[in-house]
Amino acid sequence: MPSHLLAIGAPERLAALRTALPATALAAVAVLEDGGFEAWCVGGFVRDALLGRPIHDVDVATNARWQEAQRLFAEAGCATHETGVAHGTLTVMVGGEPIEVTTYRVDGAYRDGRHPDAVSFAGSIEEDLARRDFTVNAMAFHPSRGLLDPFGGQADLTAGILRTVGDPRERFAEDALRILRGCRFASQLGFALEEAAWAAAVSQKSLLARVSAERIFHELDGLLRGEHVHDALLGTADALSFVLPELVAMQGFPQATPYHIYDVLEHTAWAVQHVPPEPLLRWAALCHDMGKPAAAFTGPDGVGHFYGHAAVSVELARGLLGRLKAPTALREGVLTLVRRHDDVVEPTPRSVKRMLRRLGGDPALFRALCALKRADALAQAPRCAPRARLADELAELLDAVLAADEAFSLAQLAVDGRDVLALGVSPGPQVGAALQAALDAVIDEQVPNDPAALQAFLADWLARQ
Repeated sequence: MPSHLLAIGAPERLAALRTALPATALAAVAVLEDGGFEAWCVGGFVRDALLGRPIHDVDVATNARWQEAQRLFAEAGCATHETGVAHGTLTVMVGGEPIEVTTYRVDGAYRDGRHPDAVSFAGSIEEDLARRDFTVNAMAFHPSRGLLDPFGGQADLTAGILRTVGDPRERFAEDALRILRGCRFASQLGFALEEAAWAAAVSQKSLLARVSAERIFHELDGLLRGEHVHDALLGTADALSFVLPELVAMQGFPQATPYHIYDVLEHTAWAVQHVPPEPLLRWAALCHDMGKPAAAFTGPDGVGHFYGHAAVSVELARGLLGRLKAPTALREGVLTLVRRHDDVVEPTPRSVKRMLRRLGGDPALFRALCALKRADALAQAPRCAPRARLADELAELLDAVLAADEAFSLAQLAVDGRDVLALGVSPGPQVGAALQAALDAVIDEQVPNDPAALQAFLADWLARQ
């Protein structure tokens, strides 16, 4: 038994691992070992179980070739899918849950800086763990044999450090995406990259040019949704700048106003931290003030101003999300929130309905805007705290508007285009203009949302055109 096989000396850790191990993973290990092979639970499960974090999935590593594993699971009545057999990976359905089962392997050269040219199957779990990125991800657990930790992952978990397995320059040169994975783990776990790993990440960040936009977006999305995103954005900005160059102008850019106590980047980091960890909100918070450095000027009184920064931020966000090939629906939602984040919305039903109209009648988008406004206020000077309460009040008013079924979109009007045409208007833009005028009148409470009242309003409006 290897000296680093820690089956004794840390009973509480082993108990935590055994408790967290799903029955499906235990069954998968049993199928392989009953068939005469060796199997270990690997990946994020071990790390997260030791940290007491939620468990999302468990991967299994084995010395069985995928064909052998497939045969054993078929005999056990489990469906299998050949999802990555070129690299020895088989997806197995155990108890209705998918589990990835991968043959021990070592990677060949990474000539493209992203994928190994070839993989070869290894004879031991230690060889398999040696190819992994960070020590905290290079541990394995077996329900009987215990915890295998050949690279000091437990110590690094305790210290809150992300240390590469082996030389960090070699690890990042093999696969540049590991740089962003390190930044993501910093956000999700609250850890810091170890000194040598950080130096390598910054000096080799240009290697990220080899990584696809889709993979970069996936890692950044995970980073933005991390529990420790504020610290991660500030702590890893110099490494992130190659894929998020917009951060460079924000970093250290002062906001010399009575309403701010942070530079643009730290204000942004706090805003991201203060919105719920949903993609739309986190990306909108990241982008909402990106245009400030470009729009900034200092008045005669020495106070900084950022007039028009929302419009500049929209264009920067458009370029950023397009470059990263973000989903279309996310792009559109983020651009709308960034465009509207600084709009004044008074705490009245009328003002709430006006904003709903500008948001296309989407209550969910209005709630997102309230969340962004609240986070923006919390990321400013303490004197701005009442603005956060105002955002909460707007959300409550939205509930009241919805409960009263008040009209704030054309679809809710008691008249439609046919009513306008019946008044003698020819098909064309004037029909839409008339309906929009009617909606404005209903929102402003000048006319009730009643067919007869609206038809009278439309007749009078058309007569005045």
